[in-house]
Amino acid sequence: MTTTIWHNPRCSKSRQTLDLMRKNGVEPTIREYLKTPPSKAEVERLMDLIGGDPRDLLRDGEPEFKALGKKKADLSKADVAKAIATHPILLQRPIVAAGSRAAIGRPPEAVLSLLK
Repeated sequence: MTTTIWHNPRCSKSRQTLDLMRKNGVEPTIREYLKTPPSKAEVERLMDLIGGDPRDLLRDGEPEFKALGKKKADLSKADVAKAIATHPILLQRPIVAAGSRAAIGRPPEAVLSLLK
């Protein structure tokens, strides 16, 4: 099974999650999403793998979010995917995808169930 971390090396939670994975014997594929932005379809796939509220993938404290001029609660799944594909800095980080599941690494231990 391929395990991928959607990683921002400048983010402490992302670095902590990557370290935790390695300490558990998992060497993931690293996707630096700011260098290789996701497509809208890739963001929608992550949403499906994580489940729950798609807005959980959206970082609403960034200036790019404020520039959208919308409230987080008013955004549809398609709106969220388009916003993240257009402004990848808005992707919550880190996200770990393994097989047919994914989790947001906040806290980093949230990804441990994917590594078994």
